[in-house]
Amino acid sequence: MKPGKLKLKKIDKGFFLTTVALALIGLVVISSASVVLSSQRFGRAGYYVERQVVFVLVGFVIMLVLSRVDYHWFKRYSTALIFLAVVLLIAVLVPGIGFKVGNSRRWINLGIFLLQPSELSKLALICYLAAWFDARRNFVRSFWAGLVPPLLISGLIAGLVIMEPDFGTMSSILLIAFTMFFIGGAQLSHLLYLIVSGAGVGWLAVQAAPYRMERILTFLNPSSDPLGAGYHINQAILAVGSGGLFGLGFGESLQKHNFLPEPIGDSVFAIMSEELGFLRVAMVLLVYVAFVLFGLKIARRAPDDFGRYLTVGVSMWVVVQLVVNVGAIVGILPLTGITLPFMSSGGSSVIALLAGIGIVLNISRQRA
Repeated sequence: MKPGKLKLKKIDKGFFLTTVALALIGLVVISSASVVLSSQRFGRAGYYVERQVVFVLVGFVIMLVLSRVDYHWFKRYSTALIFLAVVLLIAVLVPGIGFKVGNSRRWINLGIFLLQPSELSKLALICYLAAWFDARRNFVRSFWAGLVPPLLISGLIAGLVIMEPDFGTMSSILLIAFTMFFIGGAQLSHLLYLIVSGAGVGWLAVQAAPYRMERILTFLNPSSDPLGAGYHINQAILAVGSGGLFGLGFGESLQKHNFLPEPIGDSVFAIMSEELGFLRVAMVLLVYVAFVLFGLKIARRAPDDFGRYLTVGVSMWVVVQLVVNVGAIVGILPLTGITLPFMSSGGSSVIALLAGIGIVLNISRQRA
């Protein structure tokens, strides 16, 4: 199928409009959540939101371009994409190439911004797994021929990410991959093996770093050390609770004044809840739900299995990070350091996600 000969339909308006809505809401949220940090670090209140506007605009340009590119291109070059992702993830670990903040080496400094390869690897892995299960649908129920090769690739990506170290992103990658295995047609018994083995690997990762075990213990008893290990979750819950039904008002958060760690990153949902309140945050969450439902509608009408797998993969990318981030902030899941899609500040995450959405929009143009 040649892109030039495609008779493209209009993009799915619902999926596109919910994407625009989430991106705009994210900019509004960051404009408030980042005021204190921007003023303290750069002497002006708008630094982080201005930077995020640039990232979003770049992401939308990429999204619109990819919405015109035949999505089968990503099937043909899926192996090259996963190879590039592995190279970048290895490069991050090399001193002098990888940019280190604290004890984490997760970025490559490109001068104009910090590239986070783990975010790009999510899209590369989704494309690779979609291509694999589409090409080998007759062997997918075979453990060795259908499951082990993509499992090794997924494990390689996750292993490189945990070496940064980034347990939260590793967890999201494995959950996205598990979803792809499920929709790809893997046997339930094989999926059960993956759950058990994944739990074992997760436990080993927790044991390997004392601070991860500390997070688990804090999750089980947040009040045990409110000024130490439990400080982050207690401040997050305080912010969420302070918002009540209607919130303190836009821009009126108290927790963003150096009380809550990562107010424009992992903890941005707490700031949202504090300022907007339960009712308005619920409306934002409904936009996420609409986004996913429109995505699943595109998947049902995709012209082939590859398009279907790709669309579900991108949709689940948002679902996984949304559930894990919100769950951690409200205290029903351990804190893992996963950003909230569209709402958290960051260039690589929003650009990679909008690129994935662009591919899905092209699939919607070729819908059955």
